[in-house]
Amino acid sequence: MKADELVTISTSLGGDFKSIEPHLVRLEKHLVLRTYLAGYTLSDLDAKIWVAIKSNRAAVAFVKKGSYANLARWFAYVEQVHPEIQTEVKAADKARKEKVAAASKAGGSYNLALQNADQGVVCRFLPEPSGYLHIGHAKAALLSDYFAHQAYNGKLRLRLDDTNPSKEKEEFQDAIIEDLALMGVKPDFVSYTSDYFDHLYDTCLGLIKSGHAYADDTDVETMRDERGKGVASKRRERTVEENLAIFEQMKQGAEDGLKNCIRAKISVDNPNKAMRDPVIYRCNVNDAHHRTGRKWNIYPTYDLACPVVDSLEGVTHALRSTEYTDRNPQFQWFLDTLKLRQVHMWDFARMNFIRTFLSKRKLAKLVDTGRVWGWDDPRMPTIRGVRRRGMTIPALRDFILKQGPSRNVVVMDWTSFWAANKKEIDPVAPRHTAILAKDAVKVAIMGDEAPATPHTEDKPKHPKNPAIGTKKVAFSKELILDQADAALFKNDEEITLMQWGNGFVRAIASGEPITSITVELNLKGDVRSTEKKVTWLSTEGQKLVKAELWEFDYLITKDKLEEDDDLEKFLNPTTATMDEAWCDEGVKDLKKDDIIQLERRGYYRVDKGVDEGEDKGKIVLFAIPTGKAK
Repeated sequence: MKADELVTISTSLGGDFKSIEPHLVRLEKHLVLRTYLAGYTLSDLDAKIWVAIKSNRAAVAFVKKGSYANLARWFAYVEQVHPEIQTEVKAADKARKEKVAAASKAGGSYNLALQNADQGVVCRFLPEPSGYLHIGHAKAALLSDYFAHQAYNGKLRLRLDDTNPSKEKEEFQDAIIEDLALMGVKPDFVSYTSDYFDHLYDTCLGLIKSGHAYADDTDVETMRDERGKGVASKRRERTVEENLAIFEQMKQGAEDGLKNCIRAKISVDNPNKAMRDPVIYRCNVNDAHHRTGRKWNIYPTYDLACPVVDSLEGVTHALRSTEYTDRNPQFQWFLDTLKLRQVHMWDFARMNFIRTFLSKRKLAKLVDTGRVWGWDDPRMPTIRGVRRRGMTIPALRDFILKQGPSRNVVVMDWTSFWAANKKEIDPVAPRHTAILAKDAVKVAIMGDEAPATPHTEDKPKHPKNPAIGTKKVAFSKELILDQADAALFKNDEEITLMQWGNGFVRAIASGEPITSITVELNLKGDVRSTEKKVTWLSTEGQKLVKAELWEFDYLITKDKLEEDDDLEKFLNPTTATMDEAWCDEGVKDLKKDDIIQLERRGYYRVDKGVDEGEDKGKIVLFAIPTGKAK
């Protein structure tokens, strides 16, 4: 090879094994009669290519296997004779260890010591595009991203597991990619299980031919019952020829073929029921695949596709939640039986929250029946749902990563989740004022200090953060305040009008609700001496803005929904309430996704600005939980 070709190779060794193998083959041939890649002493190209290989654990693992004798000889020789070029690699390894220590100190322990990590780390995130990502997926994605990109100088693969066309849509596929980008998860490679349908078909053929799989037309209920009792299917001893013929009928979508599925021939009565002849291929002639169309009438299941494609794509460490732990021996059976490259498994506890379920099937039912507004409904535990509720991405990442990759399964309260978010938004959320429109109380201001004409003054948007800027606050003789505050006033009581000063309540209209009160200003009064400090709005000197203030509750009434629970029995009948309100004029400049604090009410996310959407002239605000019970 010429020097420019070696330069190209030096910058092309950072991928997975599949992408770098051609470059390793060329290096192997180049080194047949050479000690060094260029010349008779260590060159810059030798150093760059050696460091590139050493920095890619997948490449190191392959070189050290000795499959390419000349490349292995060169690599070992340079490592032994030229320690001076290894400083960069050692520094990177030291930095990795420091990152692990820092993450563990911040929350959960990350000191996992992944198996054979010195030979390379390629993690993967494997969502099925049958719904939007929920917070359980977020943990899997962020942990995989952490170990691939932070703990180790590795790679992260995103593979959309699109093997079930009856549930999957391009909409979900695109949303998953968008949501990962929002969370700061940047995969190095994006692929689809459907990219491997031809290979998986050939793999299944091989399993049938070797006697490791068979066709079974047992009905679903009977099959479930037999697997549970450890009873062999009556079709388990079909001949290879018969199984191959039926598999071909399945592929063609023929009537007899449609009655069958293909099962791996692992065990009938293994104590681990995941090992009891799992289904690995099934028919679907009714739904077109969103990527392959009508090309296939048969599709592989997760149990077959996962180990095969993980191994093919160069995945070294697969992280998945503990609900898959029973399937790990099954995963290993496929690797061993098919003589595939080893993939190491690590199980972590999924995030479970009280009064919340993460089953996509059940979540889809809520969407399909109109119980919620969609997958991004603020009551939904999806990434888009919690973001629409007001969760910030930095708080989401921080909270999940602090849970760590522990296997201990716990059911958490939402309070800690939202408390973490409050720490993010409180220092930067501008303050505004809202008064409920229903039964708002008119206030007449009197006294020598009452403003002769309406006027505005600049006030800080945030009491502790000047960088947030200022807002215009209107002052006049005509105000409104909340009925709930006025109902507690007593005649001649001194109160504090926040951001203005004190005043004496001189008159309260009789009757319920209270319609009006009169307040005599006493701006020299000590605001620290009053018991009641109330929010208010001037009805003159500004144009008040109509607002909808939304509050949301849990979707279900039971802390932990069991698998066999009837969802309908535990659905919360009222999960959203809305109050109409008036807000200060300053909110007219807010845009969708802005976060504010309404004084004495809490934090809110702007779902629709005044000039946004169809219903212009009104702002829609969603209350953000803070981790405290109301």
